[in-house]
Amino acid sequence: MWLKPEEVLLKNALKLWVTQKSSCYFILQRRRGHGEGGGRLTGRLVGALDAMLDSSARVAPFRILLQVPGSQVYSPIACGELLSGPDVYWAIATGATLEEINEHWDWLEQNLLHTLSVFDNKEDIASFVKGKVKALIAEETSSRLAEQEEDPEKFREALVKFETRFNFPEAEKLITYYSCCCWKGKVPRQGWLYLSINHLCFYSFFLGKELKLVVPWVDIQKLEKTSNVFLTATIRITTHSKERDFSMFLNLEEVFKIMEQLADVTLRRLLDNEGFELDPELQEPSQITKRHLEARAQNEFFRAFFRLPRQEKLHTVVDCSLWTPFSRCHTVGRMFATDSYICFASKEDGCCNVILPLREVVSIEKMEDTSLLPNPIIVSIRSKMAFQFIELKDRDDLVERLLVRLKQVHADRPVHYDTSQDDDMMSPVFNSTSMCSDHKFGDLEMVSSQNSEDSENERSLRPHPEALTAVFQQSSSQSPDSRMLSPLEGESEGNVTYRRSREQIKTSLWNDHFVEYGRTVCMFRTEKIRKLVAMGIPESLRGRLWLLFSDAVTDLASHPGYYGNLVEESMGKSCLVTEEIERDLHRSLPEHPAFQNETGIAALRRVLTAYAHRNPKIGYCQSMNILTSVLLLYAKEEEAFWLLVAVCERMLPDYFNHRVIGAQVDHSVFEELIKEHLPELAEHLNDPSALASVSLSWFLTLFLSIMPLESAVNVVDCFFYDGIKAVFQLGLAVLEANAEDLCSSKDDGQALMVLSRFLDHVKNEDSPGPRIGSHHAFFSDDQEPCPVTDIADLIRDSYEKFGNQSVEQIERMRCRHRIRVLQGHEDTTKQNVLRVVTPEVSILPEDLEELYDLFKREHMMSCYWEQPRPMAPRHDPSRPYAEQYRIDARQFTHLFQLVSPWTCGAHTETLAERTFRLLDDNMDHLIEFKAFVSCLDVMYNGEMNEKIKLLYRLHLPPALTENDHDSQSPLKNPLLSTSRPLVFGKSNGDATDYQKQLKQMIKDLAKEKDKGETELPKMSQREFIQFCKTLYSMFHEDPEENDLYQAIATVTTLLLQIGEVGQRSNSSGSFSQEGGGELQAASLSPEQDSVFADTDTETTPQDSGALPEEAEGDWTVSLEHILASLLTEQSLVNFFEKPLDIKSKLENAKINQYNLKTSEMSGQSQPELKQDSGLLRRRACHTKARTTVSWAVSP
Repeated sequence: MWLKPEEVLLKNALKLWVTQKSSCYFILQRRRGHGEGGGRLTGRLVGALDAMLDSSARVAPFRILLQVPGSQVYSPIACGELLSGPDVYWAIATGATLEEINEHWDWLEQNLLHTLSVFDNKEDIASFVKGKVKALIAEETSSRLAEQEEDPEKFREALVKFETRFNFPEAEKLITYYSCCCWKGKVPRQGWLYLSINHLCFYSFFLGKELKLVVPWVDIQKLEKTSNVFLTATIRITTHSKERDFSMFLNLEEVFKIMEQLADVTLRRLLDNEGFELDPELQEPSQITKRHLEARAQNEFFRAFFRLPRQEKLHTVVDCSLWTPFSRCHTVGRMFATDSYICFASKEDGCCNVILPLREVVSIEKMEDTSLLPNPIIVSIRSKMAFQFIELKDRDDLVERLLVRLKQVHADRPVHYDTSQDDDMMSPVFNSTSMCSDHKFGDLEMVSSQNSEDSENERSLRPHPEALTAVFQQSSSQSPDSRMLSPLEGESEGNVTYRRSREQIKTSLWNDHFVEYGRTVCMFRTEKIRKLVAMGIPESLRGRLWLLFSDAVTDLASHPGYYGNLVEESMGKSCLVTEEIERDLHRSLPEHPAFQNETGIAALRRVLTAYAHRNPKIGYCQSMNILTSVLLLYAKEEEAFWLLVAVCERMLPDYFNHRVIGAQVDHSVFEELIKEHLPELAEHLNDPSALASVSLSWFLTLFLSIMPLESAVNVVDCFFYDGIKAVFQLGLAVLEANAEDLCSSKDDGQALMVLSRFLDHVKNEDSPGPRIGSHHAFFSDDQEPCPVTDIADLIRDSYEKFGNQSVEQIERMRCRHRIRVLQGHEDTTKQNVLRVVTPEVSILPEDLEELYDLFKREHMMSCYWEQPRPMAPRHDPSRPYAEQYRIDARQFTHLFQLVSPWTCGAHTETLAERTFRLLDDNMDHLIEFKAFVSCLDVMYNGEMNEKIKLLYRLHLPPALTENDHDSQSPLKNPLLSTSRPLVFGKSNGDATDYQKQLKQMIKDLAKEKDKGETELPKMSQREFIQFCKTLYSMFHEDPEENDLYQAIATVTTLLLQIGEVGQRSNSSGSFSQEGGGELQAASLSPEQDSVFADTDTETTPQDSGALPEEAEGDWTVSLEHILASLLTEQSLVNFFEKPLDIKSKLENAKINQYNLKTSEMSGQSQPELKQDSGLLRRRACHTKARTTVSWAVSP
C-alpha cells in the first residue's frame, strides 16, 4: 500500500534491507530474512526478530524508496551500494507480497518515472512525488469508503472544495473526484479532477500557481485513451479548440468508464431530443450518482445482451449455476431478474444463455439444500420444462421477490390454458403452448359482419392469416402459368431436387435440436444453435424462429387484439406519414411476386400504418418498407408487426428516427472495427467514412437492399439470433474478401463499384425458392464476370474471423461513438447556420463562430441549472438549423451585457429587454441566432444612420411598452416646455437666432424622406425622454465624455424646440409666430436638470400643469429630425462612427459568461464587468457636465 512519505535513514539500513530493483528515482527493497531459501546468519536473525514482534509492530517485507539524483538532501543508490551524500530517503510504499509491491513499482514506472525528467529543480521532484503519493492515499481512502458506504465525510469535504473553487450553483451535482495530473505542454500539474453532471473540472495549486479548468461535457467531441512520450496511459479530452491530457490515475479504466458514461448521458439529455423523450432516467439529472451510472451501464448491457424491451429494469444480478441437460452438468454463470424476465448467461461467452419470460413461468420453488445441490431452486414453465439453479446467495429473499413479480405478471395478463391443444403437442416443431401462450397464430377477425358478404372496407382491414410466401406457393402450385416455383432457366431438375433435399436435412437437424434443447422461447441457446443459424434457417421455420429469437412472441401473446385495434384506428386516416407510406409501397421488393398484387401491398400498408399509429415518434422512415416486406414473406401479418416492433424499438434502437442516430453510431463503430481488424485497408482508404454511401445501407436494411433476397434473408437469420454483431462481422468479412481490389482502386467510385458487384453476386445455393431478379447493383455488369460467393461461406468466415466481439465491447464503443456522432450533427448545424448568416453581416467569420458558441452556451447553461420553462424549450434537432437553438429574454439580457457595445450601466438591462422585444417578430418570446447577430452587426459595423435608426426603434412600441419599468418616472407626464425662448450663449455674449433655421429644417427633412421604405412612426415626448436617457447612459466611460454630454444637451434642447414648433404648427395649422418673441438668454441651475431624474424626483402641482393637457399627444419628433440634429455635433458623429472592436468583447465574454450566470443563480448582485467599473469617475464627469450646460425645463 502507499505510505505517507516519511524519511528513512540508510546509514545502517543495508544490514536490514536488500535492494531488488532501482532506477534514477526509486528503489525497491526486500527485508532480509524474507524470501530466502537458506539465508545467511544476518538474514536469519532479522527474520527471527520480525517473527517475534507483535503483528502491529512488524515491518512489511517489501518497500519502495524515493531518491533524487544530485539533490542536496537525497543521494543515489546503484545495485544496493550506498554512494556519497547524506543518508536520507523517503519511504512511499510497502507491500506484504512481491506481487503487491511490484504493482506499485509498475505504476511508478508507467506514470511517474519518465515524467520527473521534465523538472529542472530537484526539490520540485521530491515535492511533486510526495504530493502525488498523498493524493493516491486520499483516493484509496475515499474509494474504500464509497465501497463500504461508511463515513461520507471525505466526499463532503471534496464537495465543499468543489463548490468553493468553481462557484457553481447548487444544481451542479458532484458525481465523483480523482487525483491526477493535467499536462500543460510537457509539464504535469498535480491536482484534483472533479466530475459533475454537466462539467469536467480540474483544480491545481502547485508551486504557488493556481490552475482551474472547466470543460462542459456537451463541448467534448472525443474521449480516448492514448499515450505520449512520457506516459503509456493517458486520457485525452478533445474539444473544438483544445486537447487536454490527464494521467497518473490510480485506476485509469474506472475513470475513463465514468467519463464516457457522463459524457454520453449529458449529450443524450441535451443534444438528442428523441433519445431524451424515450429515457425517463435522463430527465432527472439531479438523481445521477456514481452508483446510478454503474447500474445504468449494467442495465443497458443486460438489455442489449438479451435484446429485451427498453422499459425492462434490472433488479437482481446473482452468481449461480444452471443444470444443462445436454451437457449433463451445471454451467456456471449469472442470473438476471427484471420485472418480466428471468435470464441466465454462462460465464463462458456463448456457452449457454436462457431467457424465461415470467408469463411462461408456472412456478418457482425452493428445493432441499444438500452438499451436492447447495441453495437450489426450480423454475417450471408451461411447456413442461424445468430449470434448476443452484449456489444462489440469499435464496429465500430472491425467491420471495421473484414470486411477487410472477404474481404481478399473471395478474396483469392472465394466462388461460387450452386443453384442446394437447393433440398438437406431438407437432415436430411448434405448437400453440410452445409459442409462449395459448394464443393461436391464426386469423384475427378485425370487424365482425352480420352479412354473409363483407364490404370492401372490411376486407381491407382484415389481416392476412398466412405468410405471403406460403400464399404464393399455394397459388403458384394451382396456376400452371406461374413461374414462382419453377426451376430457373437452364437449371436441371437434379439441382432443384438437391436444393429441396438440403432444405429437408436442415429441417431435420432443427427438429433434433428442439428435442434436446427446447422448442420455445425458453430454449437453451448455445454455440450449436448459432451454427445451425449460420447455415440458414429452413424457410418453413424461419418466421417462427425469428419470433423466438427476438422474443417478439412474448409481445404477441401478451397483447391479443392489439394489432387489430391499431389497424382499425389507423386505416383510412390521411396524413403526411400515410402519404409517405403510399409512395413507398410499390417500391418494396417490386421484383417479388408477393408484392405485385394487392394482397401483399395491402398487408404491407396495414403493418406500416399500424406501427406509425403505435409509435408516432418514429412514424415511418425509409427502409422500414423493405424490412417489413421481408418479414411479411415469412411471418403472418400480426407476427410481422411485432417483429417490426422488436427491430425498431429493441434490436436497432435509434435507427428509425429523424436523424437515424443509431445507424450512424453503429457505422462509426464499424469504421473503428475496420481500423482494428483490417489496418492495411483502413490505411489505403484514408477515410473509411467514404464507404458510408454504400455501407450505411448494410445497417439500415440488413443487406436486404444490396444483396439478392435469397441470400440476404440468411443475414437476417443471423441478425435475429446475434443482433447487430452479425452485421458488423459480415461487413468486415465482405471488406476482407475484397481487400485486394479495394486497395488497388484509384478512387472512392471504383471502390464502391467493387463492393456493389461483389454483393450482387452473393448467392444462396441452398435456397429452395426461385431466384428473384436482383435490382440492387449500382453498376451494370458489362465488365468481366464477377465470381460467385456462397452466402453460407461468407457467414461462416465472418463468425470464424470476426466473431470475437462481445456485446459489452460493442456497447462501450457505441457509447464512445455516440459522442462523436452527436457532436458531428452539432458541427453541421453550426456550419449551416453560419453559412446562412455570414453573407448578411459584416462580422468576421471567426468572430461569428465565437458568437455562436456564446449563444449556444447561454442556452445550455439554462438547461444545466434551471427547470424547463415554457418560453425556453429544449434543443430540438428536428427543427430547421437556424431554429434549433433559441434564447428567451433573460438569456438574451445576459448576452447583451456581455457582447453589446451599447452598455449603459444600470440602464443596460432595460435596453436589452427593449432590444429583445424589437427582435421578437413573431411574439413567441424567443429569438434565433440570426436575429441576435444582425442586431449586433448594426451596433458594431452599421453606418451612423443605421445605428440611430435602431436606437430610435428601441424607443417605440413594441420595444418600449407602457409597463416598461424604466419609463415609470415623472417624465412620463408632459413636463418639458420650450415656450420660453432659448439662447445658447457664447463666450463673447453674442447670440444666434435659430428660429428660422428650425423652420427650414422641418421643411427640408419632409422633402427628403425615403419614399421606398416604410416610414417609422413619430416619437412622442415620453418616448423621446427615454431615447435621451439611453444616449446619456451610453456615454459613460467614454474618453470624450464631457464633450458628448455637452453635445447631447445641445441636440436634445434643439429637438425639444423642434417638437414644440411642430406642436404649435399642428395647433394653428401653419408655422405661426405664436409664442415667438425675441430669444433671450436663459441660465438654469444644475438642480433644474431633471430630464434624467430618478423616479423619486418630486414635482409640484404647478409643474404638472405647466403644459396644456391636450398637448400631450401632439408633441412629436421624427427620425429625420433626430438624425439631422445629431449630425450638427461632430463629437456625436465621431462617437457613432468610430470603429468598435468586437474581439475584446468576445474574450471578455468567454471569461465572464459563467460568472454572470452563477452569480444570478446564487442570488448575488451581478458582477460589474470591466467596461462598467468607473462609477465614481462617471459621477464626477456627470456633475461637471451639468455645471456647464443648461436645460430648459418647466419651472
